[in-house]
Amino acid sequence: QVQFVESGGGLVQPGGSLRLSCTASGFTLDAYGIGWFRQAPGKEREGVSCISMSDGTAYYADSVKGRFTISRDNAKNTVYLQMNSLKPEDTAVYYCAAGLVLSLRAADFGSWGQGTQVTVSS
Repeated sequence: QVQFVESGGGLVQPGGSLRLSCTASGFTLDAYGIGWFRQAPGKEREGVSCISMSDGTAYYADSVKGRFTISRDNAKNTVYLQMNSLKPEDTAVYYCAAGLVLSLRAADFGSWGQGTQVTVSS
């Protein structure tokens, strides 16, 4: 059974940092693209970043470029999202998912995890 588990969320002040982890079980990530998405209350799920597990190619949403960094550890079947200079508008539930293409479109991904809450507030 394919399963993702996200962790690392929490409450942080504006300007702070968090590192999210996304670990897969039930399959090997090597052939996939892994995406991080977020969904704030009342808003649609939006793509934040994605990475190719085979060669490390990564894409970012304009809203997080220069602040967020996605990385991978194939040996641990895990993808990370380092989030720096956090803003209140980054507050959302963050999800990871697997896809066969690299994109920031939620429709291109499946096997969603349960999400981890990130709250940026003073």
